[in-house]
Amino acid sequence: MVLIKEKKQEIINGFKVHSRDTGSAEVQVAILTERINNLAEHFKYHKKDFHSRRGLLMLVGRRRRLLNYLKDKSIKKYEEVIEKLNLRK
Repeated sequence: MVLIKEKKQEIINGFKVHSRDTGSAEVQVAILTERINNLAEHFKYHKKDFHSRRGLLMLVGRRRRLLNYLKDKSIKKYEEVIEKLNLRK
């Protein structure tokens, strides 16, 4: 599933570190989270779509690695991102 340009820009504006930021770990985690949520909705109707499920698992793994990097780099930023995205219960 592809993110709409306006939605992606909105996510970037919410998590950017500086004015021209589009690729920081915080932004990447936010974009991946949105894509994961879209795929989760897709699987409610298409339970047997195993090819997309593999893609979902790859996205989750990439997000996990970025979160681990962020946690090692700055625990404060990690906690802020987790709080904004409601990832931990």
